[in-house]
Amino acid sequence: MSCMKKALVCGGNGFIGGHLVNRLAAEGTWVRAVDIAPEPYGPSHAAETLIADLRDPEACRKALDVDGGFDEVYQLAADMGGMEFISSAESAIMHNSVLINVHMVDAAARVGVGRYFYSSSVCVYRDMAPDEPQLTEEDAYPAQPDNEYGWEKLYSERMLQAYSRDFGLEARIARFENCYGPYGAWRGGREKAPAAICRKVAEAPNGGSIPVFGGGSTIRTFIYVEDLVEAVITLMRSDEARPTNIGVDEYVTIRELVETVAEVAGKRIEIEAIDGPLGVQSRNFSHERMKALGWQARHSLHDGIAKTYPWIEEQVRIHSS
Repeated sequence: MSCMKKALVCGGNGFIGGHLVNRLAAEGTWVRAVDIAPEPYGPSHAAETLIADLRDPEACRKALDVDGGFDEVYQLAADMGGMEFISSAESAIMHNSVLINVHMVDAAARVGVGRYFYSSSVCVYRDMAPDEPQLTEEDAYPAQPDNEYGWEKLYSERMLQAYSRDFGLEARIARFENCYGPYGAWRGGREKAPAAICRKVAEAPNGGSIPVFGGGSTIRTFIYVEDLVEAVITLMRSDEARPTNIGVDEYVTIRELVETVAEVAGKRIEIEAIDGPLGVQSRNFSHERMKALGWQARHSLHDGIAKTYPWIEEQVRIHSS
C-alpha cells in the first residue's frame, strides 16, 4: 500500500461518494471510505470503510490516520437532501455540515494532506429569472443564496480557502449542480427531483397522474453521476484552485423532466400541480472554467434517465412487494 496513491472519501457510503470511491478504486487508488451511514447506497470497492461521525474532531483525525498519509481527501460528507428537506431542516443542515467541514479541513491541514476537494453547490448563487444571462463563478458575490444550505456552502468554501492560505493546503472547490443516477436516495424526503419523479412515475399506472410542486415550471439542469465523478477527479488533479461550476448546458423545466421519465418508462403521465417548496425559479451558469480543463459531460438527460429509471423502478417493485 505504501507505493499506491491513497485517497480518503468523506461521505463514501453516500450516493456521489460511493460512485467516486468505485471510480478511484478502478484506477488503482487505495481508498478509505468514511461515513456515518453503516451501509453503502450501492456496491462499494473501498479498500477500507470507517464508520464515524465527522462532526467529532477526533473522528476526523482518526479518518486521516493512515501509513504515509493521504495524497487526496474528497470531502463530500454533509447533511443534505432535496428541496423538501433543505427547506425544512435549516438549523440541522447548518449545524451538522459546518461542524463536519470545520473539523475535517482543520485535521487535514494539520497532518499535511496533499490535496483537498470540497463539494460545494450552485445553491451559493442567488435566484434567477428565466432567460437571464449566465452567471460565472465570480457572480456568487455580492452573496445572496436562496436558502440556508447555500449560505453554509459559501461559508465552508471561504473557510477552506483560508486554510489553504494559512497552511499551504492544495484546495479544490466544485459547485455541484443537481446530480442523479442509480444508487441514490429515491424516497424518504432526501431524494432530488430526478429520483423523486422516477419513483412517482414507477408507482403510477399508465395514463395516471403524479403530484409535482408548482406544476413543474421551475428550470434546472441535471448531471448524471458518472459525468460528475469524472469532473471531480479532473478538477482535483488540475491546477484550478478557484471555485468551479460542475454541470451541463441542457436546461429543462421540471415538467420536461417528467416528460423524459415518462418516455423512458413507456407511460402516459399527467401532472397534478400541488403546493410545496419550489426553490429558485431558474438556473443558468457558465461551465467554461470546467470545460477549459478538458472535461465534457457524456450523458444527455435522456441517456442518464434511461440508466436511472430501471434501477428506481426495481426498488419500487422490491419495496412494495
